[in-house]
Amino acid sequence: MAYLEAGTMAPDFTLNDQNGTPVTLSSLRGRKVVLYFYPRDNTPGCTKQACGFAALKDELEKYNAVIVGVSTDNAASHQKFIAKFNLPFTLLCDEDHQVEEMYGVWQQKNMYGRISMGTVRTTYVLDEEGRIIKLYKRARAATNPEDCLKLLQELSAS
Repeated sequence: MAYLEAGTMAPDFTLNDQNGTPVTLSSLRGRKVVLYFYPRDNTPGCTKQACGFAALKDELEKYNAVIVGVSTDNAASHQKFIAKFNLPFTLLCDEDHQVEEMYGVWQQKNMYGRISMGTVRTTYVLDEEGRIIKLYKRARAATNPEDCLKLLQELSAS
């Protein structure tokens, strides 16, 4: 499935968070949502991206935004990742990658000539009604959190 386009409504879903509590995307309406999909807990790029979002959390919240990370890891893995890096936001478990498929981020990947299916690092920024404002395809782990903050700053200035 292809990426979702900016201007369209983000499909609603319910996934369990790191504590096994169900979180429904539409329950976050009224706030902007930085919905980021990442390949795996505790890998260098994913750690850099998560720590970047953690460092900017207070700034992002000034623009009425909430950060939500999604990967195919289970709750126990998310709990360890959150504890190890003191991550102050929700991580959701999409172990069967159904939501990742809905959002077009579960794709064929080629790693050193080995073809496999996996998560392509992608971030969707949603408005208060759940509409996609911006899509960062193949987001760069090191700069994606800052890119999201700049986008929110630009939106609030206009």
